Amino acid sequence: MFLRLLICLMWLLPITAASHAGEVKVAVAANFTEPAKDIAAAFKARTGHEASLSFGPSGQFYTQIMNGAPYEVFMSADAERPLKAEAEGLGVKGTRFIYAYGALVLWSADPKLVDTKGAVLKRAKFSKIAIADPGTAPYGVAAVETLKKLGIYEAAAPKIVKGTSIAQTYNFVSTGSAELGFVAASQVHRSKTGSRWVVPKSYYTPIDQQVILLKTGDKNPAARAWLTFLKSPEAVRIIRSYGYEVR
Repeated sequence: MFLRLLICLMWLLPITAASHAGEVKVAVAANFTEPAKDIAAAFKARTGHEASLSFGPSGQFYTQIMNGAPYEVFMSADAERPLKAEAEGLGVKGTRFIYAYGALVLWSADPKLVDTKGAVLKRAKFSKIAIADPGTAPYGVAAVETLKKLGIYEAAAPKIVKGTSIAQTYNFVSTGSAELGFVAASQVHRSKTGSRWVVPKSYYTPIDQQVILLKTGDKNPAARAWLTFLKSPEAVRIIRSYGYEVR
């Protein structure tokens, strides 16, 4: 009798969740595109809520949010913009946290171009190097900091091509438009192709990727559920599977 009752409840639970299902509009930093898609699928399976995801550079999203874009959750590639959103009254106080720690990689589709110590940068035998626009993408800021740390920024500057986001930067390199470039570690974590140098984290400002609930999502249960789900073991497992650190 008890077993039958338990089975009935198991069938009813998803139906109940679906009957209260909502939608949350999430602005997601471009480097987090693939993990966010996986998390959204798991989120829907677990809660019934739908996550409507938009991908792009964090700086561009912030400008859109300031101008009234209807995002309810902002997943930035840095800590600076969520902090600013909170200070300027765009975000809900007390909801901001780090959902992932990013890492920078120098990558080339050519399996022989990049050595494991990044000496290729000082040899400078390349014509184009791709970085994300540091004006809108924190990974671009990290790339510039790395080049300056190595003392080669001035020499490399004429060869730099800027992607509007880290996603476009990766496309530049993967298609051969640039021989090499600085990309997010998560973009190449699951691939064995090409050659790479994992940039020491002491070379750039830590990439603490923060999320915040925006005022537009304050009354939306699906928006709050998304933030709660990001902290769940299921979501953390997905995030780590893309090479991010979660503490």
